[in-house]
Amino acid sequence: MVAIALPPFLTRLMTADAYGAWSLVLQISAIVGYLDFGIQTAVGRFVAGANERRDFEYRDRIVSTSFAALSVAGVLGIIGSIGIAAFLPNIFRQMPATLVGDARVAVLLVAGSLAVGLPASVFYGIFLGLQRNEIPAAVIGGSRIISAIGLIFVVRHGGSLVSMGIAVAAVNLASYLIQYLLFRRLGDETRVSRRLVSRAVSRDLLNYCTSLTVWSFATLLVMGLDLTLVGFFDFRSVAYYAVAATFITFILGLQNALFGALIPVSAVMEARESTTELGKILVSATRYGMFLLLASGVPLLIFARPILAAWVGPDYGSHASLILQVLVIANIIRLSAVPYAMLLVGTGQQRLVIVSPLIEGFSNLLISVIAGALWGAVGVAFGTLVGSTVGILCNFVYNMPRSTKIAATRINYFVNGYLRPLICVSPFLLVLFLRRNVIAWTPDSEIPYLIFATALTLIVIWRLGFSADERRSILSSVGFESGDRAGTNLY
Repeated sequence: MVAIALPPFLTRLMTADAYGAWSLVLQISAIVGYLDFGIQTAVGRFVAGANERRDFEYRDRIVSTSFAALSVAGVLGIIGSIGIAAFLPNIFRQMPATLVGDARVAVLLVAGSLAVGLPASVFYGIFLGLQRNEIPAAVIGGSRIISAIGLIFVVRHGGSLVSMGIAVAAVNLASYLIQYLLFRRLGDETRVSRRLVSRAVSRDLLNYCTSLTVWSFATLLVMGLDLTLVGFFDFRSVAYYAVAATFITFILGLQNALFGALIPVSAVMEARESTTELGKILVSATRYGMFLLLASGVPLLIFARPILAAWVGPDYGSHASLILQVLVIANIIRLSAVPYAMLLVGTGQQRLVIVSPLIEGFSNLLISVIAGALWGAVGVAFGTLVGSTVGILCNFVYNMPRSTKIAATRINYFVNGYLRPLICVSPFLLVLFLRRNVIAWTPDSEIPYLIFATALTLIVIWRLGFSADERRSILSSVGFESGDRAGTNLY
């Protein structure tokens, strides 16, 4: 929500070059987060599994060893942020000279604060493992809101990139302290101590996190360098690309927030060897994820220009609409695999599927560099589309036969996870196609057509998108005890 609410203020209070430079500062600084090496995810998974086995000593050794490892990573992050700041003018030669100095200091501030926060991410992992997701959600969500308010205040009063960096860094550091205090109070007697750091546990973490590190590196190639490439090839379009990518950040954050809860749950099921149940969860979660992606993505595809114009201004609407449309298609394809990825991590099978993320990442980078040199920002977005298509094909052809702890056939996964949601959204697309190409219409009839298309689509989703049991559960949750007996033969 912050990602959606903040840009309208910044784009109207800053020049396009300054907003582009700030966006680059954030993406470059975010690279520090990849030094997590998947340890935060590992903590959540191991804590959940150890608590299920009531092996509390092993849990505490995992947590303590992870904290030590991330402390070293934090030092590396600080050194890396200094290096990035030093070479910033050589990377972005088209950046106005008046912005270079402030951008360097802002990178030091933001990236440095993120490096300090690497060890604190252990506390976040602990709460995930305890299935107390509401605690990190409150801290991180609250810090994002306060950071956004601080940025708006700074920019409205003519603050520079340095002032913006100070505001973000201060909120980041405060959030780490709050996470620590909450851990001390609500951490379920989990201990973090230097005496519990273990070489044997380090090997367990290394075995588990090697594949996550490969995933992280592949994600860096896919999402962590796109704005940097735009800044290298076409700095004038950085602000437009950043605005379009903000919608993707929102959709990605929503997917990860919802389906990240599958990691500790699947860790418990893996301990119980519930492979059939894990397969059912995969198919259902993929279907729900597709509904979410289509609900958020289709309006952006159809109304990209007016949405952008209303949101951040007509200049951005005219320059960023095509970029947004390409990125939306790419990420509907790519993010459809988020539930599967979470289940792989939860069941410890991510080490079996490290080839396909690298293929996706390198194909994304290669096409982005070639197309970016030819077509600028749109070319970089096209590279993401090619990479996501390659990645999802690898998922079906290579990954699924290897992940044997998740008992789901590829046909069932495709038909019920992908095809059903696509069929459900087809009435909306059909009505809009008829309205634009067959039926005579006027601008005044736009809203009635949209209402009709939406209502028809919701009916199809209710009847076809959900099973009879799911409909009964939904009705029961909103106070209807009788449920829906119709449509029991859908499966």
